[in-house]
Amino acid sequence: MTDQLAPTTQPPLTQIQIDQRVFDLYDEYCHGRMDRRSFLSACAAIAGGLAMAHALIPNYARAQTISFTDSRIKATYVTYDSPGGNSGQMRGYLVQPTAQGPYGTVLVIHENRGLNPYIEDVARRAAAAGFLALAPDGLHPLGGYPGNDDDGRALQSRLDQAKLRTDMLNSAKWLRAHALSNGKLGVTGFCWGGGTTNWLAATLGPDMHAGAPFYGAAAAADTVANIRAPLVIHMAENDPGINGQWPAYEAALKANNKTYEAHIYPGTQHGFHNNSTPRFQEEAAKLAWERTVALFGKNLK
Repeated sequence: MTDQLAPTTQPPLTQIQIDQRVFDLYDEYCHGRMDRRSFLSACAAIAGGLAMAHALIPNYARAQTISFTDSRIKATYVTYDSPGGNSGQMRGYLVQPTAQGPYGTVLVIHENRGLNPYIEDVARRAAAAGFLALAPDGLHPLGGYPGNDDDGRALQSRLDQAKLRTDMLNSAKWLRAHALSNGKLGVTGFCWGGGTTNWLAATLGPDMHAGAPFYGAAAAADTVANIRAPLVIHMAENDPGINGQWPAYEAALKANNKTYEAHIYPGTQHGFHNNSTPRFQEEAAKLAWERTVALFGKNLK
């Protein structure tokens, strides 16, 4: 058996064609709790499981919803200082609207694999909605996103995780202080980035003005009192690892009188917003993004 995951030439499977057991195994694999060979071996024990496993590999050609050449935006890569981070410097994908600024700002935080094309497209979506968006690449100290998620995941696990969060904190501060910023900061992120969104809300306090974490780990209960930003929290229905944290997180938000909305989207898997894999659920992803843009529009402009 090969231990490589490669895109198949067969027509892509849809979410309803994939066994929930394969989704559960993929979630374990994506979060580093299972190596690639073990994931494939476990899938092989399920009828049709290997084909389903290969179907879950991202196809980033499907991720682009806003073209690089869209007339509403202008994108570039930037570098900036990151004291206390993994290398002292960071690189990110900065996308600004072509309409006249200044703009509310949105930090877009990647999953546990670096700045892949899906996250870059989310930054373009934010800019097309009228915000100055920055998507930092946490893998910059190791040469940047390597072009595939498997290697990206391995690289991110090698980083000092506390310093990686410092790199995201410095990215938020750099963006908020940008010459085109109106001083208002929103943050959204996915998976690891969702957890980091919650962490930034507690860490930045009054310097963060809105947060929209997607299926991210909860902020530590003893830090929730520091949160000032209103939150719109997005969760998948089939995501026990994240959802199991929600009751305690919600209790802490309520106990500290925080402003939040929480949405669990029926029939969805962890990663449902990512349109490059069959975990994507179009209706839920569209609604979640509309709610995110509405939150930012209310609090950042």
